[in-house]
Amino acid sequence: MKKVAFYTLGCKLNYSETSTISRMFEEKGYAKVDFSDKPDIFIINTCSVTENADKKCHKIVREARAISPDAYVAIIGCYAQLKPQEIASIPGVDAVLGAAEKFRLVELLDGFVRKPETAVHASDIEAANKFNTSYSINDRTRTFLKVQDGCDYSCAFCTIPLARGNSRSDSIENIIKIAQEIAQTEVREIVLTGVNTGDFGIQNGIRVERFADLVKALDEVEGIERFRISSIEPNLLSDEIIGFVAESKRFVPHFHIPLQSGSNKILRLMRRRYLRELYISRVEKIKTLMPHCCIGVDVIVGFPGETDEDFKETYQFLNELDISYLHVFTYSERENTLATEMEDSVPQSKRAERSKMLHILSDKKRRKFYEDNLGNDFTVLFENDVENGMMHGFTENYIRVSAKYDPMLINELRKVRLTSINDKGLVEVEESNQELLHHH
Repeated sequence: MKKVAFYTLGCKLNYSETSTISRMFEEKGYAKVDFSDKPDIFIINTCSVTENADKKCHKIVREARAISPDAYVAIIGCYAQLKPQEIASIPGVDAVLGAAEKFRLVELLDGFVRKPETAVHASDIEAANKFNTSYSINDRTRTFLKVQDGCDYSCAFCTIPLARGNSRSDSIENIIKIAQEIAQTEVREIVLTGVNTGDFGIQNGIRVERFADLVKALDEVEGIERFRISSIEPNLLSDEIIGFVAESKRFVPHFHIPLQSGSNKILRLMRRRYLRELYISRVEKIKTLMPHCCIGVDVIVGFPGETDEDFKETYQFLNELDISYLHVFTYSERENTLATEMEDSVPQSKRAERSKMLHILSDKKRRKFYEDNLGNDFTVLFENDVENGMMHGFTENYIRVSAKYDPMLINELRKVRLTSINDKGLVEVEESNQELLHHH
């Protein structure tokens, strides 16, 4: 029985795809093992979003070779699609597979026999037009379910359309079927993921369904306690979706909405499809219908042309906005993107300084959000994550909770009252008194 090991760089979408590809191997009789377990085959799923991702790929290949000098090493994922020849020239790589080929890995690399030259199976990105359903099951608490792939937007900083192709989706019918299968396992929460999740509904280049209808259909799936929307563009987050989530049985009050900049000048340079005014109106709409809703924000600092003044505008915009946390990205140049031709590149030291300021702001925002919710009752999904006798989990509105370890609680949903914030910045809870609850 040949042993295969996987390593994933990048986003949750990559994790769900690795998970699905590993199941294909297991069905063919391969044994899935840890990276350090002297595998016969290494599959490395790569990312192209940051420069670091390229360096990491080299490092992981070196580690793999050190562990199993004779193993077969195959590289897949976004970096593999964008730079197949560059990866093929990394010493020790046996095969490179692009976006259209990675799900046919087992058949394309027949028997995984090492050859003198590197096999490159990477066609033009136009060929990546099939949708491959994926979901992760390495964690019994929650699953990342891929509902959409690719992107038709052309933001100036982003290589994803080049790495993953045009926007395409699974059908609602098929997603419901998979959600029902997942409901048969112990998984309590499904996170919907995609490259441009809100653009869900395009099949073979034609829009046939809508994300709002997918959300409504999933809300009826018995046996899944929670659905979470991983990330959705502000221009695609409609009143209809916000309104439905506010009343929904299973969709949790948590949105992650990429902003990228709080300056209209920079948003235009980035080729984003909205201005800051729309973003404000989305946040206000959400908070009006769901005051306890958690709102996460993606921001990029140091985009070409971002002056101190522009950054200050972003900082103040975020400071005044009723949001809960930030994911901060330091702009990094990607080949074949519009932004690389733009002038007024921001020095690396400035980028780092701006990133640090926003990280501090994010901590303040998260703490404020946690404080605002103390004294209230929420449901926590406890995870198998135990440290020093404490266990952890998230409320529906994404507050990280810490409680005394109790094996009975793992992977269970419990009604709790948020009492205080501990020195790790997590929220302590007590069991909520159900009797009290009924009187309110």
